[in-house]
Amino acid sequence: MPDPVVPLAAQSVHGTVWTLANRFGVVARSPGELVGALTGLGLTGAAVVASPPAAGEPAEVAELVRALRDLGHIRLVPPPGREPGNGDHGAPVPEPEAAPRPPGTAPGAVVDGLGREASAGPSDLGDPAVVCAADPVGVTAAYEHGADAPGGRPGGGGPGEHGGSHGRPDAPGGRDEHGGLRAAWFRAGQSLIREQPPAERALVLLTVLGDDADPRLRPALNALAATAPWRSDWTRVRGDVAPPWPGPVAALAQGTGRWAEHLLVADQRGAIRSVRPADATPAPGTATMPVRITALAPLPDGTLLMLDERGRLRAHGDTPLTDAVAATLDAHPGTALAATGRLVLVGDRHGSLHAFGYDGMHQTAAHRGRVTAVAVADGPAPLVCSGGADGTVRTWTPGRSPENTPFAERDFPVTALAAHGRTLAVAWADGLVELRRLGTAEALPLRPGPPVRAVAVAGEGSVVIGTDDTLFRVTARAPS
Repeated sequence: MPDPVVPLAAQSVHGTVWTLANRFGVVARSPGELVGALTGLGLTGAAVVASPPAAGEPAEVAELVRALRDLGHIRLVPPPGREPGNGDHGAPVPEPEAAPRPPGTAPGAVVDGLGREASAGPSDLGDPAVVCAADPVGVTAAYEHGADAPGGRPGGGGPGEHGGSHGRPDAPGGRDEHGGLRAAWFRAGQSLIREQPPAERALVLLTVLGDDADPRLRPALNALAATAPWRSDWTRVRGDVAPPWPGPVAALAQGTGRWAEHLLVADQRGAIRSVRPADATPAPGTATMPVRITALAPLPDGTLLMLDERGRLRAHGDTPLTDAVAATLDAHPGTALAATGRLVLVGDRHGSLHAFGYDGMHQTAAHRGRVTAVAVADGPAPLVCSGGADGTVRTWTPGRSPENTPFAERDFPVTALAAHGRTLAVAWADGLVELRRLGTAEALPLRPGPPVRAVAVAGEGSVVIGTDDTLFRVTARAPS
């Protein structure tokens, strides 16, 4: 059987990167990130058809196609008469087989920008209703090439009326930012380029809209997102000043007990900040660690346990369990950490879970390969939830035999977990975040766009999501 083929509409560099990243199940924001993400995956049998020169292919796209070909495990099939990534020579090839469609997709339907030519950009790139309903491939190309629409802002005002560019660092050359829509689009483009209703696209844009955006944009997007399955509660974006963005997220934790009014945010340089879960305004309590923190576990008594980048335990305060956990991690570094008032849970690179309690330590082999995330749903019998590089989420009650069947399983590693009551938030390496109910098969999906670094459950149905450039909270809407 011939290899599957991904026809590629290459009118823009961003559109090409996002389309291929979605096709291969990775998250990438640039050609370099895409090549890096695909280098270690060992993919085989995938093929890409580069656009013909008439499609206006940027030089960066041709370079990307050549870099993918050089990986060796992604087979590139050119259109007739053209070598992929090089229009100077190439032998004709047979008509390729169409790429297999995802389950439940109707024949002829377009999936995530694959196999279609981009239409012209919308008539007004500053009108959120127009942008959310337009062809996302065309919107991406128009924003990338700096096409300026006559309106430029919600409500019809032109760019000059509002002082032109908003001056953010992602506005190259003073290019019109269309009230902040252009910057928001590029932050979340890998999600936005997927096929979805305009309401869901508006919701995603709300999660990446900066505080210097045109003040009419947020209410307009909120109205457009009224039928989306999620509601946007608040957003903090790189560069925001009121309230300030807390930094690139490496770890998150919603506190309990003395920490109940605190959402703890660890950045990628070792700083730990506290914000209020209701609105992300700064709360008392900051700390700076000499190493990067990869996991946070606040305890009800005010103790804060942390896992550093070397897999060692760090602690602010002390508990009777701290010494035992620290000694174990000094000998066998951990890869994931969670805790309650009665239990400290650690995962390791071999796939094992270690539960430290006042009745001793319990262990189980949960995953094939590295444990990437752990969470604990507290209760009379604490329920441990773990995620692994093997693409499974498993549950386990210490002292009992582990469940044989995964609670959830996909073809992508788990990147983050958080639990509150019977609610579990799961982030996956392909960019998907799910809100799940323990003990059921219910799952509410969300794709923010950027790589998700951490999640926290701030209450029943509310999820906080942290990325390199954003921190935001969304709440699931009650079914109508």
